[in-house]
Amino acid sequence: MGKNSPNVLIPGAGGAAGIGAIKSLKLAHYSGKVIATDLNPLSAGLYLADRGYVVPAADDTNFLSSVVEIIHNDDVEVILPTSGFDILPYSQNKEMLRDLGVIPVISDYDVIESCTDKLKFYNSLRTHFELPFTSSDISEMDDFPCIIKPIHGKGSRNVFLCSDLHELTRISSKYDGMLVQEYLPGTEYTVDVMSDLDGRALFAIPRERIEVKSGICSKGRIVNDKQLIQISMDLTNHLGLIGPSCVQMKLDSHGLPKILEVNPRMGGATIMATYAGANFPKIIIDLVKGEDIVLPTIREISVVRYYEEIVLDDDRIIKRFA
Repeated sequence: MGKNSPNVLIPGAGGAAGIGAIKSLKLAHYSGKVIATDLNPLSAGLYLADRGYVVPAADDTNFLSSVVEIIHNDDVEVILPTSGFDILPYSQNKEMLRDLGVIPVISDYDVIESCTDKLKFYNSLRTHFELPFTSSDISEMDDFPCIIKPIHGKGSRNVFLCSDLHELTRISSKYDGMLVQEYLPGTEYTVDVMSDLDGRALFAIPRERIEVKSGICSKGRIVNDKQLIQISMDLTNHLGLIGPSCVQMKLDSHGLPKILEVNPRMGGATIMATYAGANFPKIIIDLVKGEDIVLPTIREISVVRYYEEIVLDDDRIIKRFA
């Protein structure tokens, strides 16, 4: 690591997680350069960062070469993926990136793949942890209401609550690659977990998802729930996740927390942890630099989110309310 404050590349600058990562580093008065990338030239994070680049889609053959060019041009030493779209290609090319002198703070490919496939996730963990019943065969569901959603999905897209078998059959006939899942009626939580670079969980911060819009928490409350903390840390240790991750849990009808899924990256509302006392991006940089991590003292706070505006004229910022 060449600098006290290495230059950081944050992909996915159009998503809430990417924007939250950029804002968290700014709140920490980070002295290194923050570089952002995204497919969309009107992504807000491109204009919040010190420098922003438009790159091809993650599945484009030119994606990796464009990233390598940015790494060379801006002396990037750390990559902190925040988007579910490019997390796999970054993970697949971890060794190549390390050869370039870059540390990608990301889990191994096979671990990420097991997390993004919700059916594989359920089948591999159901004997170790409490999860809602899940199946790709709708005939196995005899308890209603129930949930039907994509095996590979992001946010809350194409997620439906079905009240009976007729509705479940109708919806399942319209989509491919769906699974059916037990409905959990209780409170929903996301637990932000920080693991070190060897896959050992350091701490976890639960937050109640009070209001959710398009899969992103818009109103949340940090809670010091020791049971949620222990479950989440046990899960990330079991999986061997590296760096930040967020565990989704919901209470069943008996108040028992069950694991819905885990995102092996920062979440769209991880910035709430920053305001509670745990600045995930800054702690990640400290991990990369080999510094001792002091476990943060967390405040139980509520966070309400709202829209901000960036006004552009030919890609030049003329007004920013941030």
